Amino acid sequence: MRLCDIDIEELLNKKELIIIPYPKKKLINGITVDIHLGNKFRIFYDYKSACIDLSASKKNVELSLSEVMSEEIVFSKEKPFFLQPGTLVLSSTLENIILPNNLVGWLDGRSSLARLGLMVHATSHRIDPGWEGNIVLEIFNSGKLTLVLKPNMKIAALSFEMLSKSVSRPYSARSEAKYKQQNGVVYSRINEE
Repeated sequence: MRLCDIDIEELLNKKELIIIPYPKKKLINGITVDIHLGNKFRIFYDYKSACIDLSASKKNVELSLSEVMSEEIVFSKEKPFFLQPGTLVLSSTLENIILPNNLVGWLDGRSSLARLGLMVHATSHRIDPGWEGNIVLEIFNSGKLTLVLKPNMKIAALSFEMLSKSVSRPYSARSEAKYKQQNGVVYSRINEE
């Protein structure tokens, strides 16, 4: 069952669902909480490699990623990020999210931004029960015009679904979880098993 704004506010007040910074009431509407763009990005360089072998060893994938992806770059409202058409970048939410073990989150882009070609997640829009940290956004400009992205702009919305009971293996307790307590823009850890 998806939660409505009343349920979301109740969970926030009880500190069962934690969003830092705490969302203003005007950001909680219907079934969603609006979330904001952080100030850090990772960009893909013009490729030095022809490809990244997704089945390669962890060491080889990390080497390939270091050849094509930047370190975190910090932007500001005065120095925004210009997202060119056909470009994929990684960023993260301003908000830090902590989900209880009986709640799953869903990240959706904003319709008004999508109508300009901005996609905020390639496919990974589920936020697992027990999640703690920022949410990395896979931002893609599928439009024809350059889009200006500024930190703290509304970028997406989160909705929440109550599970029948708490999961037995929440994300925060799984030893193989790759992105525990994620902070900032963490790149792909595809072969960390």
